[in-house]
Amino acid sequence: MPRVLSVIIPASNEEGWIGRCLSAVLASRPVPGGAEVIVVANGCRDQTADVARAVPVPDGWRVTVLDLAEGSKPGALDAGDLAASGTCRAYLDADCVVTPDVLAQIAAALSRPAPTYAGATPAIPRARSWVTRAYARFWQDLPFNRAVAPGYGLYAVNAAGRARWGSFPRLISDDTFVRLQFVPGERVQVPARYDWPMVEGFAALVKVRRRQDAGVKELEDRFPGILSREGKARLTPGGLAALALRHPVGFPIYAAVSLAVRRRPGGPGFTRGR
Repeated sequence: MPRVLSVIIPASNEEGWIGRCLSAVLASRPVPGGAEVIVVANGCRDQTADVARAVPVPDGWRVTVLDLAEGSKPGALDAGDLAASGTCRAYLDADCVVTPDVLAQIAAALSRPAPTYAGATPAIPRARSWVTRAYARFWQDLPFNRAVAPGYGLYAVNAAGRARWGSFPRLISDDTFVRLQFVPGERVQVPARYDWPMVEGFAALVKVRRRQDAGVKELEDRFPGILSREGKARLTPGGLAALALRHPVGFPIYAAVSLAVRRRPGGPGFTRGR
């Protein structure tokens, strides 16, 4: 029976994360019209699929676990879409944890007929590493993270919005690609929060930032002009100075990460930060 919302979770070697992620989804408040989850284990060399299958499924939910040989996030997203019955789609990273109201609020935001992109409110849990904690405090104050529905770790679209692209292109930044199919007035952020963990330690921060910058460059190269749809405020020198004063520890760490990335930019392809 078709559901209103399909939650697609691509997961590659995420046995340490997928159980908590899936359990949180299944503990969500009911979504009017019903919801389902499709976990797409892809290229796993661990027990991701088995851990997902072992999570208890409450009444009213349907959970499908696909186990693909190829380790490809775009391929996993496509496979999840093919298996999904929901008119609306939410795409959730396997290391994120939603609070109980996220899915119901997203489904309500997507109930309009016009193409709509929705996200919840991201929160970065307290990191173990002081370096990551300081970096995260600074990073969360950057203009992109103050924009409506920044979309990292979780984004969702209604049927009219999903019609704007076909298969997921083989890109590093699937989340940015989807977000930029919509202009700012078509994006909605709901107040419910979800946890998006940041990687631990300086080397991992550099690795992820390198991948992020490479993903943005790849998007601009393959889809010229797409970044003009972002609509985010620019960081002025005065704004940067204010941030530096507000975050005297986080700013030099952020600057050092940026310098390390510039010295050795990233290339194409997906790399893990953890």
